[in-house]
Order: sequence, then structure tokens, then C-alpha cells
Amino acid sequence: MARMRVFVVLVLALTAGGVLAFGTYNYIQKTPAQAASTIQTTPVVVAATDLDIGAQLTKDDVRVIQWPANAVPQGAMKDPNEVVDRGLVLPVIQNEPILPMKLASKEAGAGLPPVITPGLRAVSVRVNEVIGVAGYVVPGTRVDVVVTMSPTNKQEETTSKVILTDVQVLAAGTKIERDTEKGKPIPVNVVTLLVNPDESERLTLAATEGKIQLALRNPLDRDNPQTKGIRPAMLLGSAPPVRQYPRALPVPVKVAQATADAPTVEIIRGDKRAREVVRGQEQ
Repeated sequence: MARMRVFVVLVLALTAGGVLAFGTYNYIQKTPAQAASTIQTTPVVVAATDLDIGAQLTKDDVRVIQWPANAVPQGAMKDPNEVVDRGLVLPVIQNEPILPMKLASKEAGAGLPPVITPGLRAVSVRVNEVIGVAGYVVPGTRVDVVVTMSPTNKQEETTSKVILTDVQVLAAGTKIERDTEKGKPIPVNVVTLLVNPDESERLTLAATEGKIQLALRNPLDRDNPQTKGIRPAMLLGSAPPVRQYPRALPVPVKVAQATADAPTVEIIRGDKRAREVVRGQEQ
């Protein structure tokens, strides 16, 4: 009888524990869903796919999603009609909110013009596989411009010199988008550079009167070294630089001075006179 009583108590304890555990599990599972349903959201226009600079937005390029109201980016748009038919001046990635700072004005249209920074100019120069660094001068890269020309039309005066540094490449041919396949070269005949008005004059004169060469830069290298240029005579070594060696310091020489009581003799040689100390023989 006592064993039966213990067994009944054990069964009741296990049943009560199971019911309590099941109730606790259901409560925990329902609590996050209830909390999430209370978060306020607002519609935000985002990119439906990756979009590059210069693209003209269509309805298929954007979509509207619900964004947490307390984390909406400043200036985010809610109506897709506000962005359709406008050009991008900066690239965006999929699901990124479309912000006013990345859009050209409605009057600017799309393509290259709205991409040009105010105060700067887009200047195109003719290139080939060599000048264009084997096709690796692509939109978004930065280059130095080297010109080779003679100011007097004399061969010995021909000089190569860097005239522009850290210049951004806007377009390669008619392509202004960055290559989606990283590291893929784009063989083109024309490259468009972003320069200021003064630089546009130098670039145009260099391309007209001389031969230009583009030197591809590391995008993290923003230094602008000043070069002196080089001529054929310097390149071929007809006037080699003289290596300077440090001059040895003169060794001080001790001159024995005559003592006050040492006898001296005056010697006359022509019109020159000299006095010499007469030293006695040591004993």
C-alpha cells in the first residue's frame, strides 16, 4: 500500500512538471513574435539589385520594403515615383535605401553629365593598349599623366615629365560603370578623366603637342610627388653625375714653438727673411 502511494505521488509530480515546462516553452516562443509585432515600421524605397553610377532608375530597379521607423536613414524616400527616371551619381547595392545624395536632379538626366563633380570637367584623351596600361585603366581607377615632348622641336631637348597626378578615370570608352568582374581589363580607344579647368588646359596641350602615357596608381596612394623630368642625355648617361665623397678632415699638425730662451738665427734668402731655432746637440 505504501509503495502504491509513493508511485502515485511520483506520477503526479512528473505530470505537473511536464505541464509547467510545456507552458513555459509556449510562452517563450510567443513572446518574441508579440514583441516584433509591436515594432512600428515605415515604407522605404530600396534598390532591387546592384546599380552602378550613371544608371537611370526604372520601376524594376527599385522596390518598397517596411523599415523600422526608429532606424530610417535621413532623407530616405517612400514613394518610388520620386526616384524613377533619375540618374545615379553614386553606386548602390541591393536593398540599400535610395537617398537624395546619390541621385542626380530630375533635369540632369542620366549618364555622364550628372556624375561630373561641380567645378570639375570631363576631358577625353585617345589611348591604346600601351597608353591605357593594357586595358586596366577602367572607370573608378586613378592615374598619373606623363607627357613626352620637346619645347624647341630639338631632339636633345625632348623631355618626359609627370604633368598631372592622382586623376580619376570617369569613363573607359562609353562605359562609365565599374566592371562587375573584378580585375577584368577593358580595351578601349578613349579614356575620360576628371580634372579641374587648369588641368584640362595642360592635358589638352600635352595630348595635342606631345605624346601622353597614363600611369596606373594604387587607389590608396594619394601622394603627389614632384618630379624634375628627364631628357635623353640624362637617360643614356652622357653626362653621368659625379659621385661626391665626404672630404677627410685635415689632421692637425703640432708645430714646435721656440721657447723664449732658445737661440735663433736670422737667414736671408734674396728678399725673404726667416728665423730658425738653433738646437744644441743632446748630451
